Amino acid sequence: MQDYLIRATAYEGKVRAFAVKTTAIVEELRRRHQTTPVCTAALGRTASAGLMLGAMLKGDEKLTVQIKGGGPIGQIVVDADAHGRVRGYVDNPAVDLPLNVIGKLDVAGAVGTDGFLYITKDLGLKEPYRGSIPIISGELGEDFTYYFAQSEQTPSAVALGVLVDVDYTVKAAGGFIIQLMPGLSDDEISQLEKELGSLPPITTLLERGESLESILSTLLPNVQVLERKQDIRFECKCSRDRVEQTLISLGSEEIKSLLEEDGQAEVVCHFCNEAYQFSDQDLNDILHKL
Repeated sequence: MQDYLIRATAYEGKVRAFAVKTTAIVEELRRRHQTTPVCTAALGRTASAGLMLGAMLKGDEKLTVQIKGGGPIGQIVVDADAHGRVRGYVDNPAVDLPLNVIGKLDVAGAVGTDGFLYITKDLGLKEPYRGSIPIISGELGEDFTYYFAQSEQTPSAVALGVLVDVDYTVKAAGGFIIQLMPGLSDDEISQLEKELGSLPPITTLLERGESLESILSTLLPNVQVLERKQDIRFECKCSRDRVEQTLISLGSEEIKSLLEEDGQAEVVCHFCNEAYQFSDQDLNDILHKL
């Protein structure tokens, strides 16, 4: 089953839900960045959250998630938009840690718990909106839950997961966000908390082949799917022309220095790890444009 995202509602509109399957997208991120399993899990969880946050936007709106937890992985950066496109990277993709005390990938140990989660939304206004919260867990699901409660005043439950195979490829990845709207009774909240508490990990359900619709229907009575987006994907905005513009912005002295020291230049995109080569002739051509 290919990656996709759904947007749904339940409890007569008093609960809204988002769920995403990102197995292929996270595998693409792993392949491009050659991440270790714990880095794959951290980046994959953040990418899944980014896609669901993007589904809350409209039109050409977009956002950036930055996680700076002080751990050995460095920062995690994910860009996503309302069209279901996502890209991302971690500073140190080769970080590897022993399993944690319960035998799972030590995402919290890699991310760290001494820092902040930032979400910057470009809503087409004069200034972007920026929210931030201190990292409370490092496992990321709890941190995004805290973000919604503190920065957006929306009680939410966020589940994120990445299951890595023995050969380091991604077996399953995805997540869901359940948000409580005004009007939900205490009994309904208690029932929802009970269902959330008994639900197996999202990756267990996805590995079994369960659909996002069936996962949400387990949690929410009479769930109504409002949108099923099947064109979610990894996509980077970089191109040779954009990289050339970056080189031009360095100025003639810097270009001359590159020619004298190396005779060529290689520029690697953080987000997709694509390498762009510029020969001495290319650099001289750029100099003539300055």
